[in-house]
Amino acid sequence: MPNLRLALSQIDPWVGDIARNSDEVVHWTRKAAEAGAQLVAFPELMLTGYPVEDLALRRSFVEASRTALVELAERLAAEGLGELPVVVGYLGRSEQDVPRAGRPAGSPQNCAAVLHRGTVANRFAKHYLPNYGVFDEYRYFVPGNQLSVLRLHGVDVALAICEDIWQDGGRVAAAREAGAGLLLSINGSPYERNKDDVRLELVARRAAEAGCPLVYLNMVGAQDELIFDGDSLVVAADGEVLARGPKFEESLLILDLNLPAATSDQTDGLLLSDGLRLVRTDLGGEPLPAPAERVTPGIAPEVGDEAEIYQALVTGTRAYVRKNGFKSVLIGLSGGIDSALVATIAVDAVGAENVHCVSMPSRYSSQHSRDDAAELAERTGLNFRTVSIAPMFDAYMESLGLTGLAEENLQSRLRGTMLMAISNQEGHIVLAPGNKSELAVGYSTLYGDSVGAYGPIKDVYKSLLFRLASWRNEEAVRRGETPPIPENTISKPPSAELRPDQVDTDSLPDYDLLDTVLDLYVEGDQGRDAIVAAGFDPELVDRIVRLVDTAEYKRRQYPPGPKISVKGFGRDRRLPITNRWRRG
Repeated sequence: MPNLRLALSQIDPWVGDIARNSDEVVHWTRKAAEAGAQLVAFPELMLTGYPVEDLALRRSFVEASRTALVELAERLAAEGLGELPVVVGYLGRSEQDVPRAGRPAGSPQNCAAVLHRGTVANRFAKHYLPNYGVFDEYRYFVPGNQLSVLRLHGVDVALAICEDIWQDGGRVAAAREAGAGLLLSINGSPYERNKDDVRLELVARRAAEAGCPLVYLNMVGAQDELIFDGDSLVVAADGEVLARGPKFEESLLILDLNLPAATSDQTDGLLLSDGLRLVRTDLGGEPLPAPAERVTPGIAPEVGDEAEIYQALVTGTRAYVRKNGFKSVLIGLSGGIDSALVATIAVDAVGAENVHCVSMPSRYSSQHSRDDAAELAERTGLNFRTVSIAPMFDAYMESLGLTGLAEENLQSRLRGTMLMAISNQEGHIVLAPGNKSELAVGYSTLYGDSVGAYGPIKDVYKSLLFRLASWRNEEAVRRGETPPIPENTISKPPSAELRPDQVDTDSLPDYDLLDTVLDLYVEGDQGRDAIVAAGFDPELVDRIVRLVDTAEYKRRQYPPGPKISVKGFGRDRRLPITNRWRRG
């Protein structure tokens, strides 16, 4: 059987930075060539970054991508890399009328191309366009209708893009009909908890259906709310995992595959499954035997649930800060679990020297919380200062005479104003400390603790926060380091400390119970009656559902944050703010 040495570039493209992304393709292609690769692949929409959203509707952006593709092919050849075929995603357009909602010729397409010997040897567009969850590609793109098959060193390699293997039939079935020896799919598959198991099961099933090994190359990094975890896979037709990339880190996976020799003599234009038209591209090269020293990248070890989620939060925070041109972050550090975990994430994301925290006590702030904030700063080495809001608070109270909730919210808003003032003066980006439990039920103050450009724990329920904090401390011990979060911060009852002796359970159910109901209502989309039927107290369910429904206007004004769940607030869950539908 012929051997094919593959190089899978599991890397992080930046949305809109076509020049940088092109440089990255050249850099990683050179590394692949030095490793003796015969085919190198890059992720979905590598040249433009993913997702591009409404940038796809700007003709100038589409044309910049198409021009960059041609220039990249020429540049690779000029730099001595032209003999190595490169599969790369880019933003293209249809050259013909596509009968969909009156779209004219030139409609955008999510494309990939094969670059070889200074030219664009093959182009094709994504066939299946996802239109669920965070995806709305049907809004932007028109589908492709071909199966591209490369003949290289005596092996036929069929090509696909992400959703093409998530749907039944399509390019998977067509690859089998075309007699492909390998199916290569380039992807921009966002992270969710437990999605790695779903992907592995899917890839194994599709490899069996295609009747050949399947390569699933995924990007890493983050774009706004979306996190990309890598976790690239190579799976044999019998389901054996041949290689698996690391999570949340860039890497070049090099591996040798023994593949069946190409025997099919089917011609271009042959119609396959789902009306796909076969397009063959012969890149030449004699069949190669297996090398004396085969390269096997191995299988990256699995990590625990808390470790995986924590890495996702760090990845999202780092990407948002760096890709938006900031070097440092600012956090209001209260001594509570939320801000403590956000500060710890920030330290791991951008370095302690770039994390600035402010303690902003009021007359209701406990001494132990002030001490906990100072201790976390000492443990981590971040920059820390204390600025009391008491004088400002007293001035407002003297002028306005506020009481009750208005008095409580004033403290939070004064802190938000102070953070934004420091941010403007010193150039830090403010991180908001709100968690998913509080956002769900509106237990947050608009223009107060919602102030910030990014919310690292926006999609993390409170009960999970405690587990993440404990895991991070345990991980520090394992590494021989000082645990970053004071034990008192983890063990004490949560409190906003906006009035004497206040604790969260004065206003909310116990977080374990609250989060269980929220998971059913938000992630599970179960209605009030179904949740009650599952054994939960009707009055409790009615209260939680009412709180969630009436807090939609608050959530719309909260900053973006990394999505880790099946249904995060924002891109996933789109409910009307003005909404009179109620049950119970």
